[in-house]
Amino acid sequence: MSTDQVERFLAALDPDHREAVGAKPWDEQRQLAAAWGRELEADTELDTLDELSPAAAEEEAARRVLDRETG
Repeated sequence: MSTDQVERFLAALDPDHREAVGAKPWDEQRQLAAAWGRELEADTELDTLDELSPAAAEEEAARRVLDRETG
């Protein structure tokens, strides 16, 4: 996975989560970024939001991934 996807994922997070995820080991950051990428690709609701606001779709996908991962 490229560093770009991890950077995009981190940029989609709110500042508090960005700091917390940025402090995690690189492999865990990559796994979260991969889950984020899958969320963006798989969810049709995000496709619609992406057409209106790509940044909002990325933020929503990042929020969903963290909600699932942190329970």
